Amino acid sequence: MYAILLEGVLFVALLAAAATLVWHLFLRDAVARSRVARRLRQLENRRRIEREWESTCPIHGAQREDDLVLLPSGERICPACYKEALHG
Repeated sequence: MYAILLEGVLFVALLAAAATLVWHLFLRDAVARSRVARRLRQLENRRRIEREWESTCPIHGAQREDDLVLLPSGERICPACYKEALHG
């Protein structure tokens, strides 16, 4: 019974590993010069730049994303600005 379950889990893991390998080859190989791959890389770069921009305080500079304070409105501010807002 456990052998059959283990075989099923390993088969799914093998499929996931193969799909991941094909995906990375798609992005890195000669196909990477295609419009689709270029568009995917541009989207990833845009997301990375937006994350960096959102974690940069105009007053206190760059902050780690883990250190930012999440307000009830969904906005994130740096810890120094949060302390200044609380204590005046």
